[in-house]
Amino acid sequence: MDTVRFAVLGFGNIGQRHAHHISQQTGAQLVAICDADVTRQADARSRFPDVLVYYSLDELLVALPPQTVVCICTPNGLHAVHAVGAMEGGMDVVVEKPMALSVAECDQMIATSKQTGRNIFAVKQNRYNPPVQAVKQALDSGRLGTIFLIQVNGFWNRNDAYYSQSDWRGTQALDGGCLFTQFSHFVDILYYLNGPVTTAQGWVKNALHQHNTEFEDSGIFSLRATNGALISFCFTTGAFRKNMEGSITLFGERGTVKIGGQYLNTIDYQQLDGAPLILTDSGNLPNQYGTYEGSMSNHDRVIENVVSVLAGNDPMMTTAAEGREVVRIIELMYAGARQD
Repeated sequence: MDTVRFAVLGFGNIGQRHAHHISQQTGAQLVAICDADVTRQADARSRFPDVLVYYSLDELLVALPPQTVVCICTPNGLHAVHAVGAMEGGMDVVVEKPMALSVAECDQMIATSKQTGRNIFAVKQNRYNPPVQAVKQALDSGRLGTIFLIQVNGFWNRNDAYYSQSDWRGTQALDGGCLFTQFSHFVDILYYLNGPVTTAQGWVKNALHQHNTEFEDSGIFSLRATNGALISFCFTTGAFRKNMEGSITLFGERGTVKIGGQYLNTIDYQQLDGAPLILTDSGNLPNQYGTYEGSMSNHDRVIENVVSVLAGNDPMMTTAAEGREVVRIIELMYAGARQD
C-alpha cells in the first residue's frame, strides 16, 4: 500500500491532535503543517522537526504534490473556503467539525468535490465510541424496536480561559454558536442513531458568557424525527467548574438505553430483552486540552479510516452528505429558536 501524505492546516489544539495521530499511523506520513501564527509555526517546527512548515494554504498548495490529504483544522467559519481551495489544488480534505457554518457552504464544498474528483472526509469521531457502536448495532438489528422518545443532554463547562485562548472563539462569524462548536457531535450522534430531524423549536439564552461570546451558552429544544420519534435536546456550556454530562437516552418499544458519562463514553442504563450490550475496553478517554476537556479521543480512528478508504479497503465513516445533514439540523434548530 502506498503511503498517504498528509498536511495539517491550522496548528491549534485540534490540529496538533491530527498531526500527532498522523505521525503515529501506519501507512500515513505527515509532510507539512500550515499556520499563519508565527508562534504556532515555531511550535510545529519544534514538535515535528522533519516536517515542512508553511504560512498560508496558497503557499502549501504550491509546494506540495497533488493528492496530498489536507486536514482542515482552522476556525469553523473558514472550513468551506479552505476545503474548496485545497480540493481545487488537487488535494483530498479531512474537515473538522462542523463541516461548515451553513448548508450553502456545505453544498459548495460538495460541488467542488464532484468537479475535482477529490474526497471530503467529515470528522465525526464520536461515532467510534464503543457505547455508540454497541447501540448502533442494537438499533440496526431491531433489538429496541420502534424508537418513540429520545433525550439528549450536553452539560459542559467552557470558562473564560477557554475563550481567551483564541480570538475567533465566541464570535458569530468564525465560531457560529454552541451547536456548531461544542454540541455538533451530539447532533451527529442523534442523526447517526435515529436519522434526520424534520422540525425544531426551542429557546436559547446567553446566561453566563455575555462578556465573551456573541451567541447563546444554553438552550432547550423540542425536535421531531423523520421516523416520528420525539426528541428533547438540552445543552449548556455553563456547567459549574467542569463538564458534567453528555448523554443520549433512547426509549424503544422493546428496550431503553442511555449512553452517558461526560462524553458519550459509557452505557449508564440499559433494559433490553436478551443479553446486555457488552463494550470493549478502549479506555474511553476524552481529548485533553490543558484547561478543558473535549469529546472522545478517537482521531486516530479518523486518520486510520482515511488511509483505509484511499487504499480501497473500507467505506468512509462519515461522508460529506452526512456532514451536511448535521449542519442542516443545526440550521433548523437555530431557525426554530427564540432568544430569551
